[in-house]
Amino acid sequence: MATSMVMPQMGYDMHEGKVVRWLKKEGEEVIRGEVIAEIETDKATVEYEAYTGGVVAKIVAAEGMTIPVGGLIAVLTAPGEAIPEDILTDAALDAPAEAPPATAAAEVPASAAAAAPGASDEEVRASPLARRMAKERGVDLSSITGTGPSGRITEADIPEQVASALAAPAIGDIKASPLAKRLARERGIDLTTLTGTGPGGRITEADVPEHVAPAAAQVSSETGAPAGLTSENVELSRMRQTIARVTVDSWQAAPHFYVSVDIDMTKAMSFRRDVNDELDAESRVSVNDLIVKASAIAIGRHPKFNSFFRDDHLQMNESINVGIAVALESGLIVPGINGCEAKSLLGIAAASRDLVARANSGSLRNEEYSGTTFSVSNMGMFDIESFTAIIYPPHAAILAVGTVKEQPVARDGELAIAQIMKATLSTDHRVADGAEAAQFLVGIKKLLENPISLVI
Repeated sequence: MATSMVMPQMGYDMHEGKVVRWLKKEGEEVIRGEVIAEIETDKATVEYEAYTGGVVAKIVAAEGMTIPVGGLIAVLTAPGEAIPEDILTDAALDAPAEAPPATAAAEVPASAAAAAPGASDEEVRASPLARRMAKERGVDLSSITGTGPSGRITEADIPEQVASALAAPAIGDIKASPLAKRLARERGIDLTTLTGTGPGGRITEADVPEHVAPAAAQVSSETGAPAGLTSENVELSRMRQTIARVTVDSWQAAPHFYVSVDIDMTKAMSFRRDVNDELDAESRVSVNDLIVKASAIAIGRHPKFNSFFRDDHLQMNESINVGIAVALESGLIVPGINGCEAKSLLGIAAASRDLVARANSGSLRNEEYSGTTFSVSNMGMFDIESFTAIIYPPHAAILAVGTVKEQPVARDGELAIAQIMKATLSTDHRVADGAEAAQFLVGIKKLLENPISLVI
């Protein structure tokens, strides 16, 4: 039976992906779970596994093509089976028409171009995300020049806002008294920003404020830089654009609150040394492995922190998939150690090493990339003592930990030196309250301060 291989959604915010490389050719057999292609998303290049076996009958998306999520990229059939016509027909109907050569536009007289009616949004080559963003921002897609393959419009091509001059009425068109116009001119006030209280909404002198708030610095309207300052625009990578969008969405949608605690890691560091003395150099346990294991145990006792907020309910996740923030040259990704509830400390350590290595090589699997339910951000290697982290959507919380430092502490009435780590939990207030967050974080603290509890 023929199977349509489509562009997968590798993350809740993914809307399209690019086929980087095919590892199988047409006519070759594949087995279920075999990697057949590499897909580039906004965040990383990941391996695409066949979800069924068969023969690669047709590669629809060539290398380098950007395909929306759910779009057909290949067809698998049984040996000797013909490709059903409806599969390719449906794919052809869904695919946007090829853009005309760039020279064609130049050959059209300017007068004709100006008179020609604009193309409808449906006729314009644009990604689903670009269409949504254009609709939200009131942008006419036919006025945008796409920078994607074959002139396709992507999210990067959509301006943040339509130039105000397009929508703002001319000063002469504004209903205002002569005195109001003069006062506004003298005071440096834009009449288009005022609401008139006179007859028919006419702006009167009473509507013109005495002063306008002084600007911090004179800004060039064209470059956005202070006057006299030399600057240049640097294009953001797809990953950086995605990070910007996701973090803003999280900050605006999720009401963050924070609880912090000092964790005495003295016993944990000694425990780690004892464990590593019995292991090969390639198998050693890191401090972050201890934190991930403690987080997984605490989540099992406080399952609310393994949930997603969904409109009017919580999606309670069974598997505890702890994402670890990995800083790449191109940006931050949060791949996950899946099934932490069933993994030993050594199992988590092995999974973490493998995950970081493949994140850096761009060979993550889909389930590692998109299935996380909680995340840990560790900046201890940068000698950062404490920080707060933005929740990685749609998670309910994220744990931020700093470096382990020796500090004087009071024990049994005497001064002692302890190894202290500061930890801060960012929580979505829609999911949990302060007391619940405190109990969860204290649970992690107790586990790390009694490290034998991580292995029994």
